[in-house]
Amino acid sequence: MKETVFSGVKPTSVPHIGNYIGALQQWVKLQQDYNCYYCIVDDHAITVPQNPKQLREQTHAIAATYLAVGIDPKKSVLFLQSDVAQHTELAWLLMTITKMGELSRMTQFKDKSQKTGSQSAGVGLYAYPVLMAADILLYDATKVPVGEDQMQHIELTRLLARRFNERFGQTFDVPQPMIQKVGARIMSLKDPKKKMSKSDESKSGTLFLTDSDDDIRKKIMRAVTDSTAGISYDPENKPAVSNLIGIYHHMSGIEIADIEKEFSDKGYGDFKSSLADVVIHHLTPIREKILYYLNNKQELNEILDQGFHKAYPVAEKKIRFVKDQMGLGR
Repeated sequence: MKETVFSGVKPTSVPHIGNYIGALQQWVKLQQDYNCYYCIVDDHAITVPQNPKQLREQTHAIAATYLAVGIDPKKSVLFLQSDVAQHTELAWLLMTITKMGELSRMTQFKDKSQKTGSQSAGVGLYAYPVLMAADILLYDATKVPVGEDQMQHIELTRLLARRFNERFGQTFDVPQPMIQKVGARIMSLKDPKKKMSKSDESKSGTLFLTDSDDDIRKKIMRAVTDSTAGISYDPENKPAVSNLIGIYHHMSGIEIADIEKEFSDKGYGDFKSSLADVVIHHLTPIREKILYYLNNKQELNEILDQGFHKAYPVAEKKIRFVKDQMGLGR
């Protein structure tokens, strides 16, 4: 029996190269050795206000991206979170054993509620780590590929699984996070102290998977560098160029040491020009496939329907067992 992997992306924007390197690229490899559930987590997206039309468009864009990067619907279950109501049902059940103090300590809630203040933030935003836990536990996932910024949520998931098992009997597997060592946290091209983000006001620091070749080259050539010369991987002392080397490594498959060696006697201009070539070469076929699926919505929706029919019976069986363990129902 293969172990199960679960992960998902919010349909709030087209994914960027950081999402691809830190998550999607890893997901494709996992299909070979794991039973994979890859979800478009649109229920998570509505924890902040969304334009309904744009949300639906972005949902299709994420589904198209999954397929374009290599998620194979014959090997993995690709589906829409809101199609499977058991996600939100399990989230409610888990909320009954989640403590206010545990959610209050979630750093992402603090960050995302800064604009309006925590008192004005929605309950959904406050409680969405419990929905994330439900997503994972519903399919008995034992491995969860996530970025470092999600580790706090994974720890909460593990805590809730153990707490439920102790209170109601063995019900959930306790999942383990999977994090890449190099490039798991891709930083902004304009500010290496900030994580690359879809919501960054300055789009010049973010490389989107649908960017044109010209946009990719312009953004990379204008990327900030460090005050000291030399192409070397030293995240502590040379964060800007180390970030670019990390991108080069993941886009080309060339080892860090070999990249350093290749550019040991060259300047930042030569390095960034080569990096742009590598990124364009890697992303062009992905961009073309995304556009293909967005122009063929019927085919895209049929794939999502197939994923739903695979995910639903698994989710329904699990939620029935959970409710029975809790004494719910007749």
